[in-house]
Amino acid sequence: MELQWNWNYLTEVMKELIETPSPVSYYEEINPVMERLAGELGYEVSYDRKHTVYIKVPGKDRSKTVCVGAHLDTLGLMVKRIDADGMIRVRNLGGINFNSIEGETATIHTRSGRTYTGLVACQSHSVHVFDDARSLTRDENTMMIILDENVHSKEEVKALGIENGDIISLEPHFTITENGFIKSRFIDDKACATCSLAVLKLLKDQKLTPACDTWFVFPHYEEIGHGGSYVPAEVSEYVALDIGVIGPDHNGKEDRVSICVKDNFSPYDRELTDRLVKKAEAWGLNYAADVFYRYGTDGSAAVRAGNNLVAGAFGMGTFCSHGVERTHMDGVKNTAILLAAYVLEG
Repeated sequence: MELQWNWNYLTEVMKELIETPSPVSYYEEINPVMERLAGELGYEVSYDRKHTVYIKVPGKDRSKTVCVGAHLDTLGLMVKRIDADGMIRVRNLGGINFNSIEGETATIHTRSGRTYTGLVACQSHSVHVFDDARSLTRDENTMMIILDENVHSKEEVKALGIENGDIISLEPHFTITENGFIKSRFIDDKACATCSLAVLKLLKDQKLTPACDTWFVFPHYEEIGHGGSYVPAEVSEYVALDIGVIGPDHNGKEDRVSICVKDNFSPYDRELTDRLVKKAEAWGLNYAADVFYRYGTDGSAAVRAGNNLVAGAFGMGTFCSHGVERTHMDGVKNTAILLAAYVLEG
């Protein structure tokens, strides 16, 4: 089957999704973007009570429903407390490596809708001042945000409308090099969400019909483990699109699509995984089958929650996960093509 891809659309949408803040639980900005993007392609959006985005596409076989999940939530922070001197202390949302965010620009999203920027810093922030500036462990107890505002007390910060529990997003720094490398925070999992939208565009542009009823879903709580825990009873297969990690024990590379055979919780369904591997081979894709250790997906969460379904997972190989990540357009393309093969052939 000759598929006509619009890769420019894919890169443009990826940039927009990555640059739209959506730390764990903060869906207010990204969901309207998804509604608009879906509407531009001629699709309707619905939601469950966890604000998960659903785009439901009827298939040739109406007796079977599968789910393709790509989470919209990213790593972020939350205001833990405001110190007497106006420094903001933080809680981790989703497994941030604090060493990777020192010196980053952060944005605080208040419940009133106002935003304020600041600098992520260590409390021992200068080698000219602190003996342990290089050696102090960077974690929730030692990292803080200094606001880009002329405030010097807790009272002055609170007067801005900032309170405990406010969401904090980080600057992503989205970049694509001339030779196709993508460098950015939050490739996990905005690149995979983009692959879903690229396949949805492909279906519309070429008037293609999925093999069976296919629900493209976009959860918000994957980074803390329960994004895919609720799945409607109609769904019999959950394919999680999520990045493949790269390391000494792994076969994945940035230009490949990684098919996850096992994560930190369980092996994925053998028949479904075999089907994905055979499709990757038949479609001539650059792929790797792999086993991941400190890793889980919404497919795994769906199984763990007791849903009556089978799960599989795949995504582009991504270097430096949970930091400023890097992948390659070839890995993204391989992921989108494998998704199209699954959607069109079952």
